[in-house]
Amino acid sequence: MQVLLDVILPVFIVIGLGYAAVWRELFTSENIDPLMKFAQSFAIPFLLFKGMAEIDLEQSFQPGLLGSFYIGSITVFLLGILGARWLFKRDWEDCITIGFCCLFCNSLVLGLAITERAYGANTLQGNFAIVTLHAPFCYGVGITAMEIALNKGKNPIKLIKNVAVTMFKNALVIAMIAGFIVNFYNISLPNTASVAIDMIVQVALPTALFGMGGVLYQYRTSGDIGPIIMISIASLLLHPIFVLFLGTQFTLDTQGIRSAVLTSAMAPGINAYIFSNMYQRGQSIAASTVLLTTIGSVFTIWAWLKILP
Repeated sequence: MQVLLDVILPVFIVIGLGYAAVWRELFTSENIDPLMKFAQSFAIPFLLFKGMAEIDLEQSFQPGLLGSFYIGSITVFLLGILGARWLFKRDWEDCITIGFCCLFCNSLVLGLAITERAYGANTLQGNFAIVTLHAPFCYGVGITAMEIALNKGKNPIKLIKNVAVTMFKNALVIAMIAGFIVNFYNISLPNTASVAIDMIVQVALPTALFGMGGVLYQYRTSGDIGPIIMISIASLLLHPIFVLFLGTQFTLDTQGIRSAVLTSAMAPGINAYIFSNMYQRGQSIAASTVLLTTIGSVFTIWAWLKILP
C-alpha cells in the first residue's frame, strides 16, 4: 500500500489535476495545447539531452537490456496486428494502428516518473538507454509497416525517404542525437547553459504529466471494446511478462530488470493517438485505449512494483 501512496498516486494525481482543470474549465484545450507543445518540444527534449549527455554509454547500452525490451516490443506489435486481423477482421491499415498502440508504451512521461519515484533519480540510466531508441524505433517500425501497407510494393526509395523525414523532424530524436554527440566527444557546456538546462529539466515531467491529464480529458471512450481490451492486455500484461522472461534469460542485473520491466508496463502513450491521427486510421480506438489503459495502469503498475526485486 505504501508503494501505491508514495510512488504511483503522486504521479497520477498530477495527471488528474490536469484532467480536472480542463473538466472544470480552469484550463481550456487552447491552454493545454501550448503547454503540451512546451513539454514535448522543449522541456522533455532538454531532459533527454541532459540524460544522454551525462549517461555512461558503455555501461547503460547493454545488449541484454535493449534486447529484452525491444524483442518484447516487437512481439506485442506483431500480436496486436495479427489479433486485429484474425479476431476482429480489420483491414491491414487499422491492424497496424492497433499494433502500434501495443508497441508504444509511455516510456517517457510515465516510465521516467514512476521509476524515479520508486527507485530514485540515480537509477534512470537504463530508462534513458531505452528512451533514447524508443521514439525512433517505434516510429520506424510503425511508419515502415504502414507505408508498406499503403504503397503495396511501390518505390522503395520513396518509402525510405518518408520514414527518415518523419523520424528526424521529431524534437525528441534531435535532442537525443545532440546529447549523444556531447557525451561521445566529451564536450563541456558553459556553466550558464548547464544551469539554464537544469531549470527547464526540473519542470519537464510535472508539466508533461499535467498536460497529459488535460489531453486525456479531450478523448472519449468510443470505438470497439474488443480491440481496446486486446491492446490493454498486450501492453499492461504481456509486454512486461515477455521483458521479465527475456531479462532473466539475458541475466540482467536488478537495476536493468527494474528499468526494462517497469518501462514496458506503462500504458500506451499519447504517441499512439498521434500515429493513428497521422494516417487517419483507428483514431477512436487509439484515443479510448490511451485513456482507459492509463487509468487501469494505476493497479497494474502497483502489481509490477510488488513483483520486481
